[in-house]
Amino acid sequence: MSELDLFGDRRGGDVPTAPGESEAGRPGATDPPDPRAPLAARMRPRSLREFRGQEHLLGPGKAIRAMLDNAQPSSMILWGPPGSGKTTLARIVAAETGVTFVAFSAVTDGIGRVREIVKESAERLRSTGRRTILFCDEIHRFNKAQQDAFLPHVEAGTIILIGATTENPSFEVIRPLLSRAPVYVLTSLAPAEVRSILEEALASEDRGLASLSLSVLDEALEFISVSSDGDARRALGVLEAAAGLVGSGGQVGLAEAKEALQHRYATYDKGGEEHYNLISALHKAIRGSDPDGALYWLARMVDGGEDPLYIARRLVRVASEDVGLADPQALSIVIAARDAFHFLGSPEGELALAEAVLYLATAPKSNRAYEAWGAAMARARETPGEPVPLHIRNAPTSLMKELGYGEGYRYDPHEPEGLAPQLYLPEHLLGERFYRPGRFGHEKTVAARLAWWAERRREAAGGKGPGGEGSEP
Repeated sequence: MSELDLFGDRRGGDVPTAPGESEAGRPGATDPPDPRAPLAARMRPRSLREFRGQEHLLGPGKAIRAMLDNAQPSSMILWGPPGSGKTTLARIVAAETGVTFVAFSAVTDGIGRVREIVKESAERLRSTGRRTILFCDEIHRFNKAQQDAFLPHVEAGTIILIGATTENPSFEVIRPLLSRAPVYVLTSLAPAEVRSILEEALASEDRGLASLSLSVLDEALEFISVSSDGDARRALGVLEAAAGLVGSGGQVGLAEAKEALQHRYATYDKGGEEHYNLISALHKAIRGSDPDGALYWLARMVDGGEDPLYIARRLVRVASEDVGLADPQALSIVIAARDAFHFLGSPEGELALAEAVLYLATAPKSNRAYEAWGAAMARARETPGEPVPLHIRNAPTSLMKELGYGEGYRYDPHEPEGLAPQLYLPEHLLGERFYRPGRFGHEKTVAARLAWWAERRREAAGGKGPGGEGSEP
């Protein structure tokens, strides 16, 4: 749900003013809020003094605070999770700097409405000298051409654009717009900040729940503060629902808070940035040999609705890239876990994925196979014309045999020590090494075997020649 769903007007245009509210959106200090509005709407901060969190932007000397202190608002993109205060902050910027605030939704409004707002803003600027903040909620929903429509008006100063998005602007907002509207990142509120908001709602006579004379136990407040995932709007909604359960004069305990919360949905978007953040966290926790961290991120992904087979595919990559030949069983374990999930389905099959994650996290690590493959691929692309040495070419015809194909080839299993001292790289690449086994797990055995083979080749070549390189891992 967008912030405007709850707090603003979905039709776009000038936000309807409450009694005593100026064109700039400055509420009157004594005007009572609409008692029918949700608690979150009634408790919306009306000034910077009431706003909680985002000290990295609003503290003394910080970027947005400087705009407010100098009364010089400029275009910006506010990027943050739901309930972090993007809409509220945009309204406060307008109110504190004395400009008109016009709300617009990229979900329900189109370019036609943008043109209307720009025309009204230009006329307002000419007739009154008052500038206009065009607040575009969910700006990431606009495509490139639609976002381009803002550019000339931002450059001309006809509008001050404040865009709000829950998606990474690097991927969702066009570069020309980003160069004119810097990105400010809002973070989820800390539990202490959420608790402060809840306590204010319980104490407020005109906007909050003080008239209900509720008794809210400390454990209930703590539970709501933590379980809201830094979303103030959600926390206030849970508190209001709990108040409805117990009624006026009632007591809200942990049981009532949990009942009001119902199911706590994971913060996860399978198609958005959080998808990539969590799979990255899972991959890096496994690579870092932290089974607890790996299990946690796996659980977050599964609980958030991620496709378990996508996770299995990523684990195959981890087994190949980060475990490699340090533990050759790792890849087999992951493939078996994938097949087990196919066989069992959810939720039973999720345990197989968990087992695979634990195996990978606790396995010895080596990226030597990954590096070897990258190095070999790079050389193959640099030397695409290198001929195959004659002695390891196939010779299916008499003509090819006459031309020397296969001549001199020695069959390794027939050699006394099972190894023939012959070359397998093109002449110009002789002596190059792509694979250098590590010192842990199975690769320690591989390194010893390769060193033994290299020594046998040197002996067969009289102390030099094939195998002279690469005895050390």
